[in-house]
Amino acid sequence: MENNRNYFIAIALSVLIVLGWQFLYMNPRIEAQRKAQEAQKAQQQTEQAQQPAAGGQTPAQTSGAAPSGQAAATATLEQALAKTPRIAIDTPALSGSINLAGARLDDLKLKGYHETVDDSSPIITLFSPAETKDGYFTELGYIGSDTTGAVPGPATLWTAPEGAKLTEKTPVTLSYTNDKGLTFTRTISVDERYMFTVADKIENTGQAPASLSSYGRVTRYNKPTTPSIYVLHEGFIGVIGDDGLIETKYSAVEEEAVQPAKSTGGWLGITDKYWAATIIPPQTSAYEARFSHFADGQPRYQADYKDDAFTVAPGQSIELKNLVFAGAKEVPVIDGYEASYSIPKFDRLIDWGWFYFITKPMFKLMDFFYRFFGNFGVAILCTTIVVKLLFFPLASKQYASMANMKRVQPKMEELKTKFGDDRMGLQQAMMQLYKEEKINPIAGCWPVALQIPIFFSLYKVIYITIEMRHAPFFGWIQDLSAPDPTTIVNLFGLLPFEAPAILHLGVWPLIMGITMFVQMRMNPTPPDPTQAMIFNWMPLVFTFMLASFPAGLVIYWAWNNTLSVLQQSLIMKRHGVKIELFDNLKGLFRRKAAPSK
Repeated sequence: MENNRNYFIAIALSVLIVLGWQFLYMNPRIEAQRKAQEAQKAQQQTEQAQQPAAGGQTPAQTSGAAPSGQAAATATLEQALAKTPRIAIDTPALSGSINLAGARLDDLKLKGYHETVDDSSPIITLFSPAETKDGYFTELGYIGSDTTGAVPGPATLWTAPEGAKLTEKTPVTLSYTNDKGLTFTRTISVDERYMFTVADKIENTGQAPASLSSYGRVTRYNKPTTPSIYVLHEGFIGVIGDDGLIETKYSAVEEEAVQPAKSTGGWLGITDKYWAATIIPPQTSAYEARFSHFADGQPRYQADYKDDAFTVAPGQSIELKNLVFAGAKEVPVIDGYEASYSIPKFDRLIDWGWFYFITKPMFKLMDFFYRFFGNFGVAILCTTIVVKLLFFPLASKQYASMANMKRVQPKMEELKTKFGDDRMGLQQAMMQLYKEEKINPIAGCWPVALQIPIFFSLYKVIYITIEMRHAPFFGWIQDLSAPDPTTIVNLFGLLPFEAPAILHLGVWPLIMGITMFVQMRMNPTPPDPTQAMIFNWMPLVFTFMLASFPAGLVIYWAWNNTLSVLQQSLIMKRHGVKIELFDNLKGLFRRKAAPSK
């Protein structure tokens, strides 16, 4: 049939596209990640051995929204932390310190997350001082004029009480007074997770009014070394006024700074796959935002804002409050901040993608099962069952259509014999046959088309959500967000060598391939040789293609195939249609065993 031929051609083209993407993009990307990790490890070892001298800081003011100048970073982390007085940070989720020079958050580690699945590996470092190679920090300050005197900026040394320590129960208060009678009092508090509240009070005890503007910036030295992937945004992010959600890649800002229109409300910052640092300015004041890149000295990337100028009259005071999020992008935590602080669209800090309306509910469903069973792998299996139940009516129509097509197959063969080369007559006769038998030949395609967004949404959930990071299943699967670590090339770890990424083929991809093979053998082998070849090779192609996909997604696909086989068997039996599986397998083995002539 012409429809079948076009259908299989479309499948073949799709497979070729995905396969090309896999071998030309995904495999080189995995190899690049591996080399980048090795290079980073070697660099760290070299730095520890050499112990270079600390470099200085040269703050400067630009005409943009916030200070940006910085000398080249040459200090180790220990040297940078020892250069300035600091206040310790210690909460259930965070450890680190506040730099009293500039009141910067530039030393922050995430207690709940390790670099690898091994709990003895180092915990994740989010912020590092500007003097280090991987400097990354947030800073809040002011821009004044000659009449205001020196206002808090990158080099300002704040004063703190003796023994001050920032915990979730004990805020810290910093102070600074300039020679014009302006006193700045800053109270920094933090909750049990990742939200800092920075409340400033500015008192004018001088004789003249003081006009100044506040600014905030998230500054990062060096972008991530691992290549980004098209399904995930990493770089600058914000929700700014009428522009709504803005996502800008590092490469775009390297060419030209992004400056949205002046607005009120919203937030801005820099996001990674699992971590982020954002500033939520005062929501009632107009501000100018900017995403920029500076190439002088050590390259750095900066998301910043500057408020409109305000005046503090003599004898008067004014108060400002900023929020700073710095931590892991945990879904319930992010959603909670959006609700409790009324931060517009803060949940979009997590890249739910175009299918937001499917992706986020999909995670919520998986999270529900996780809280019940305590295993995200089991949650994936349960979610698959729910999805299959939701699509059961459509799947029933799909398999019923396939069963009806099989039932009328003898009549179709008679029509082909009757009309011969008369294609127009054959098509009209087939349409009449479909009408008489009440068969819709394209009914079987709709369930497949509708499930494509479901598949990509599940892939998105497994790939982007931190809840899946290092989440174990059973046995050798200790990270559902990473590929199956086993490979048939070294006999699943029995041989003492690591297989190249392009040859990586684990146990779960093999299980998925077998289930796909069984599912396709539920239907008769197409009579056309080209279609039959595609039919035979597709499970093998998908097995290799999914070998580098997250293990959670491969487990889903294998389980979905298994459920589909059971579902199709039930529906075909109900319609009295013969299940072709065993005959197809017998025929396949007979062909394999037949002697060559």
